[in-house]
Amino acid sequence: MATTTGGRKPAITMTRSDHLSLSRLAESRAARDPDMSEQLLAELDRARVVEDRRIPAHVIRMGSTLRFTTDTGEDRTVTLVFPGEADIAMGKVSVLTPIGAALIGLAASQSIDWTSRDGRVHRLTVERVEQNDVARSPRPQPELRTA
Repeated sequence: MATTTGGRKPAITMTRSDHLSLSRLAESRAARDPDMSEQLLAELDRARVVEDRRIPAHVIRMGSTLRFTTDTGEDRTVTLVFPGEADIAMGKVSVLTPIGAALIGLAASQSIDWTSRDGRVHRLTVERVEQNDVARSPRPQPELRTA
């Protein structure tokens, strides 16, 4: 099991299309939400980028549905989505949240520490990853709004 050790984060893998889309998203949100933009850009910087068709099925990408557990005993199933699709009641978590940015690129059985918006550090472990049709196929780039 890959975990964070000694302050190091686990290795992550990302598709080229997700990396491009998320880079554009983070840059477009830098003025509005600099902390979250910076957090996402840090994850993008450390990702190993692969061609879309070469991503293993057990790796979280945009549109993946996954189950994770936390150090507080929480057990959740969520889908990682772009901000405009987020709906916590439906289990759709935005990649522009602390937990969403922590999840991108992780694989089943990996653990990571992440800091919630209230400053508390939590640990989550990815138990299972499922790819739905959206996650499997390249998507058009999301429309970016600046303002």
